[in-house]
Amino acid sequence: MTWSALFALLVARSLVARAPQGGDGLAAQTVTGIAYDSRRVSPGHVFVALRGLRTDGAGFARQALDRGALCVVAEQPAPGDVADRWVQVHDGRLALALLADGFQRHPSGEMQVVGITGTNGKTTTAHLVASVFDAAGLPSGLLGTVGYRIGGEVRPATHTTPEAPDVQALLREMVDGGCTACAMEVSSHALSLRRVDGMTFAAAVFTNLTRDHLDFHENMEAYYLAKRRLFEMLPRSAPALINADDPRAAALIETCGRPMTYGVSRPADVSPGPLSYSLDGLAFDVRTPRGALHVRSSLVGRPNVYNVLAAVATAVALDLPLAAIEHGIAALPGVPGRFEVVSAAADGLTVIVDYAHTDDALRNVLETARPLTSGRLITVFGCGGDRDRTKRPLMGAVAGRLSDLILITSDNPRGEDPARIIEDVQRGITPDTRKDSSQRILAIVDRRAAIVRAIELARPGDLVLIAGKGHETYQIIGDQVLPFDDAAVARDGLARRRSNPGVV
Repeated sequence: MTWSALFALLVARSLVARAPQGGDGLAAQTVTGIAYDSRRVSPGHVFVALRGLRTDGAGFARQALDRGALCVVAEQPAPGDVADRWVQVHDGRLALALLADGFQRHPSGEMQVVGITGTNGKTTTAHLVASVFDAAGLPSGLLGTVGYRIGGEVRPATHTTPEAPDVQALLREMVDGGCTACAMEVSSHALSLRRVDGMTFAAAVFTNLTRDHLDFHENMEAYYLAKRRLFEMLPRSAPALINADDPRAAALIETCGRPMTYGVSRPADVSPGPLSYSLDGLAFDVRTPRGALHVRSSLVGRPNVYNVLAAVATAVALDLPLAAIEHGIAALPGVPGRFEVVSAAADGLTVIVDYAHTDDALRNVLETARPLTSGRLITVFGCGGDRDRTKRPLMGAVAGRLSDLILITSDNPRGEDPARIIEDVQRGITPDTRKDSSQRILAIVDRRAAIVRAIELARPGDLVLIAGKGHETYQIIGDQVLPFDDAAVARDGLARRRSNPGVV
């Protein structure tokens, strides 16, 4: 693709503040890629210099040019000696998104891409939607927190929604590999940072909005407005699937040209029949504008009812066969780190790993777990360092209210003192005058030791919930990223318990 073709995309959106000076030497040159990291520049790349929180990409422009970049696109004016290879734009992030989309020949226009946003439930909903697409004979890709799936290949995820050139490259791989659909988690960060601008979405899903990421967004209103951008980008003819039980539903519906609601508590276009819960999964009828269907799923608990309804609503709105919807929901065995049972019946207790890392998510998973145990509910959790500190006491309050025994430990402490994070969590736990808090609340900084101790303390019939990290296979301590897997540690603890019965 020539630079002139890509440059025209910036001109069409009135993004160009100043074109390259000194003639049309760039126009006919072939672009070989779009880069936002100067270390990844190869000859023929366009380097887009982004303003970051700590660094300014323009400071690396000369490095990019030395590595063979055709030109630099930046919000800053050009230094005089490279003015012939510098494009000044009004919005660097939007320019990056449009250039990446154009370079990859707009892959989202060649497939049905479903964007899924919200605080909780994005990952499971995306897996369900992809499973339904596959059942309907539409080979699908998947982009999200757990990983990126292109046909039969699964790659580790670097971000819930990666930067625009990476998103567009993955979508192009999907199209070229025969995928005709994609289920994609779209984070509030990605929407704020314009990583998906320029894409065409066939449908968009709103799961819910609860407190999270307030270290990035100024307040809850800013957080909501970031989520709303997905629906503002949605073509007016494309369906918007909205959780009617969320307080923001009414306002979001007004944004959309073709809204369809789903829910449990309030009237909705897609709603369930009678519900019952067990560790065996879910089975219930669903009423839809296209008729009723019966779904069975190995997923557990009330939050997953919403995820199933979101997937059903999406598929119904996209006119997928009802039989394929039923089959696709049933075909998904589970999602790593999402209410994942890691114990066996022979263990005599239940151990569950879940990604819940907000107060609302922790409340949902604890309320799901409570009726599934005949004994005590034991919770192991922590909070991440260098992230929203205001949610720490809120998570402590939820755990204190809904758990019988609490082990507060490290999550990803990053650059903070783990003991100080634990203190912040403990401030939210209201003392229970009926119980000895020293026996009810344990603070163990080492996460491995906390998980093993919880399993040692469990009695027959108890349920141990290990929350916060879910599918993650690492722990960030200081500037180190260390191997760590909650599920693997829990299985080791269960094995030790089996080999040493009665030892506490």
